[in-house]
Amino acid sequence: MSSLSCSEQLAPLFGPNATNAVAAAQYICGQFDTVSDNFANTGFAIDTTYLLFSAYLVFSMQLGFAMLCAGSVRAKNTMNIMLTNVLDAAAGGLFYYLFGFAFAFGAPSNGFIGRHFFGLKDVPTDAFDYSNFLYQWAFAIAAAGITSGSIAERTQFVAYLIYSSFLTGFVYPVVSHWFWSGDGWASPTNTGNLLFGTGVIDFAGSGVVHMVGGIAGLWGALIEGPRIGRFDHSGRAVALRGHSASLVVLGTFLLWFGWYGFNPGSFNKILIPYATKSYYGQWSAVGRTAVTTTLAGCTAALTTLFGKRILSGHWNVTDVCNGLLGGFAAITAGCSVVEPWAAVVCGFVAALVLIGCNMLAERLKFDDPLEAAQLHGGCGAWGVIFTALFATEKYVNEVYSGKPGRPYGLFMGGGGRLLAAHLIQILVVAGWVSVTMGPLFYILHRLKLLRISKEDELAGMDLTRHGGFAYVYEDDSHKQGIQMRRVEPSPNSNQI
Repeated sequence: MSSLSCSEQLAPLFGPNATNAVAAAQYICGQFDTVSDNFANTGFAIDTTYLLFSAYLVFSMQLGFAMLCAGSVRAKNTMNIMLTNVLDAAAGGLFYYLFGFAFAFGAPSNGFIGRHFFGLKDVPTDAFDYSNFLYQWAFAIAAAGITSGSIAERTQFVAYLIYSSFLTGFVYPVVSHWFWSGDGWASPTNTGNLLFGTGVIDFAGSGVVHMVGGIAGLWGALIEGPRIGRFDHSGRAVALRGHSASLVVLGTFLLWFGWYGFNPGSFNKILIPYATKSYYGQWSAVGRTAVTTTLAGCTAALTTLFGKRILSGHWNVTDVCNGLLGGFAAITAGCSVVEPWAAVVCGFVAALVLIGCNMLAERLKFDDPLEAAQLHGGCGAWGVIFTALFATEKYVNEVYSGKPGRPYGLFMGGGGRLLAAHLIQILVVAGWVSVTMGPLFYILHRLKLLRISKEDELAGMDLTRHGGFAYVYEDDSHKQGIQMRRVEPSPNSNQI
């Protein structure tokens, strides 16, 4: 038997002598329904505004990437790296609109790849609005931006366009479908088919975003080789320092600011109460996530500061900035499900991972101008493992409420099933990116579309391929009869 409506329950309360009690009850209940609808609409508006604001914060990270990349390369390649950052966003926006969002979140679908919402067809739905697309696009171009740093200062512009479109339109969306879509084979929200009964808890993307971008950059840098002069004839590393520590610091702070949209914003909604206390809800989890993000980054920065001081004898601001970002990349997976004290552990180990990866890179003669592969790939992988060790039972059940009692961190008494799922994530992400991006970079290399000529690299791409330097220099060379001339690409070169 169906439950009685509001008016059917209210009318008898007016008593037998009330005139037109049913009509009065219907009118009063209608007013209550209107108020209820307004509250519901207000809730949707608050959650959508929160998600849009988070998307704007994540998009501001593109400016951070641009400043960080510009400061980390030599002045003669500044215009080139800035242009690639702009094109990551522009090309990524078009290809994520056409294909990427559909491959990532098009539902219903299979566990491997989405099949709906191409070109945002049929959006909005009850599950996805336009704000969801904007937020996820900002994540996709962040992954592409990571890769651009690894192959900076020696890569042809056409190669940037090709890999960025492929990464944001196909490679990254498939990974995000696996771990974030409700249909993904390893998603914690796919309650009908959870990997090891838990799925992978990669809340904001240590594996989905940072490992994807870092491993793609690893293959790009490996295939095209180190920059000229990075290693001398005896194989010893030679520092090719960026031209502006000020831009590096500016970019780092912009990325720090944007990370408050990256991690806390990944809740997508803020107006969700938790049952335990009236003042306690998802808004509190959002605040805790911002705190764990902050503590991990700060700890990693200080650990890197003193660690590099012991190893090199210098207080190096660039190393500290990279250490800070390494801590952020690591905490991104577990930021919502760990205690603040655990975030300190995460940041400390992330700094050691970054230092160790950089030492290994030098030994193997691997050249990454921004340490992007080491930072995002290495620290991202550590973040995936960290979450499987330190995720707490209470926070896991609050954030992933679809299946109460799911496994949590090994060190917190939750057993090893979450760790097993996360080790599988590391393997499949590394494998997928390797079999897609590795061959792409190799084909570009064989077609002579990947690396610029030796002459162009020595002169700098700003002068040979972008019409001039990024900076206007004041000099008196013309007074002595000396003039700087534009260096053109080699006439026999078939590079683009």
